[in-house]
Amino acid sequence: MKYLIAALASVVMIGAAHAQRTFNQGELDAMLAPIALQPDGVVSQVLIAATYPDEVAAAAQWSRANPYMRGEDAVRAVQNEPWDPAVKALVAFPELLARMAESPQWLHDLGEAFAAQQAQVMDTVQGLRRRAQAAGNLPSSSDYAVYEQDQAIVVEPRSQIVYVRYYDPYVVYGPWWWPYYRPVFWTPWVPRPVFVTHTFFHAKPVWQTRHVVVPQGHWQPRKQIIVSKPYVRVPESQRRPIVQQHMPAASGFSGQKREFVRQRQPQAQKQWGNPSQRRGDGQRGNSFQHRGDGGRSGGQRGQRG
Repeated sequence: MKYLIAALASVVMIGAAHAQRTFNQGELDAMLAPIALQPDGVVSQVLIAATYPDEVAAAAQWSRANPYMRGEDAVRAVQNEPWDPAVKALVAFPELLARMAESPQWLHDLGEAFAAQQAQVMDTVQGLRRRAQAAGNLPSSSDYAVYEQDQAIVVEPRSQIVYVRYYDPYVVYGPWWWPYYRPVFWTPWVPRPVFVTHTFFHAKPVWQTRHVVVPQGHWQPRKQIIVSKPYVRVPESQRRPIVQQHMPAASGFSGQKREFVRQRQPQAQKQWGNPSQRRGDGQRGNSFQHRGDGGRSGGQRGQRG
């Protein structure tokens, strides 16, 4: 019975350790502030890519090794990489990809929030866009069309030329309203035009249902599949003993070696003397103790320094 209770307790502890964190509104506002004003397609790709932070790091490393690759040329160059399509799409925008990889904690938190709180994340993006619009910092331009559709603010490029611009979250939304939750700081970059085809953004937001959709339907986090081997019972006649008959001793000495050592001990004592009877051993032991004390005090001096 006690083994069953211990097993159940371990299961509960493991479940609690793997429980997903729930982010509050202040954390979500700060987390999404750096990307909420980007075009809808870019926001969708960033949210999905954040659920694969290791792949984002690998893609950023590839982008640093290929500094002249951007746009669809870069995306075609990484088609054989084992990355999610959203991660591959971001190599088209190396400046944004680099900032994402430089903020690993932010990236990890964003991925967790999107995987577990997708509807609230989508609502937060809309809330941030409304704040920026109220502050006069989200107008339509020659590059972007900003308009309202079914009570949602949509941001789309006007052509196949996409600019991913840097903006300061502490400016575009007006005075920041969360004293304990603040957006991550990104180094500004100069936006460069990136040509993409009409089918470039394979993921897009559906603001009415508060989901991101991909060609397969509503995006869902990738599930980890654990394949276990089935148990095969071995017949009694084919089983082999686990413990061998002539197993060596734990100390590594066989019986013959021990007997040899016992025979050699009297000769060794005659040559070197009995350690417990040698004069001065106590003094050497005391000096060793003094050296040990000195070592400890020396260690304390090192810590103070």
